[in-house]
Amino acid sequence: MMQHVDHKGKYFTDVITKDPLPATIQTLTVRIKGQVHVRIQERLKDELNRPEKFIAVTDAVVTNTRGEVVYRTDFMAVNREHILWLSPDEDAKT
Repeated sequence: MMQHVDHKGKYFTDVITKDPLPATIQTLTVRIKGQVHVRIQERLKDELNRPEKFIAVTDAVVTNTRGEVVYRTDFMAVNREHILWLSPDEDAKT
């Protein structure tokens, strides 16, 4: 981790702080429920519009077209080109 201290004593690092947001991602073949991490003070849409090829999902549960759980993992990277739609899970926030 790189770290820089300016003349006033303020620390700057290359770490980007993000908030987990419960969300559902639909691809052609599976549905993924988990936490999508969004930069503080930004929207989910802003995260989707970033140039990175993959979006990180934690605590992911993958279900097939019949709704059967086929995979669970603590972390997965989803290729943005495979996302048909993504929706925040408002109910999961509470």
